[in-house]
Amino acid sequence: MLAPFYLIVDDLQWLERLCPQGLRLAQLRIKHKSPSERLEAVSAALVTARAHSCTLVINDHWETAIETGADWLHLGQEDLDTADMVAIKRAGLKLGISTHTEAELDRALTFDPDYVALGPIFPARGKTVDYAPQGIARLTTWRERISCPLIAIGGIRLEHAAEIYAAGAHSICVITDVLNDADPENRCRDWIKASGTSKSQ
Repeated sequence: MLAPFYLIVDDLQWLERLCPQGLRLAQLRIKHKSPSERLEAVSAALVTARAHSCTLVINDHWETAIETGADWLHLGQEDLDTADMVAIKRAGLKLGISTHTEAELDRALTFDPDYVALGPIFPARGKTVDYAPQGIARLTTWRERISCPLIAIGGIRLEHAAEIYAAGAHSICVITDVLNDADPENRCRDWIKASGTSKSQ
């Protein structure tokens, strides 16, 4: 079962800092590293995450996820064009897929994903995106169409949490609301408390 609070990080140091706070679901989004550096980084991140019972999702790099023995993979729509889905399924990787439109959701569901992410719910603060904000109401529409967990992402702040969970999101994924906070550890703990994530989850 996926934890209801989901944090995206780009470096092992964040896992080392925030897993001890009770973080139980994280995505490692690595950019601009060589294949060997990426392999080393993912391997180290898996060790840290597993030591704290944190589910670690590897973003994009399906070959690295397979090579390191990761359990979870997240793919964007563009990644679906090039990823070897047969190899991914053969390796037993659980799969999350990003969606932004009805057509993308239709496509994602053909891959039998283990979760679907919808975003951006609000204007994204962590990266530039090509899609307009979806709004909270669309979460309810997506929830009615899928049987797997639904992840809400994009511009979400802690004060939005209750309304987003009520709309049908199984989990809320954030980046900047924690990582850009003056006290990331405290902000992470606040999210964990608001989401009902327990340290044993």
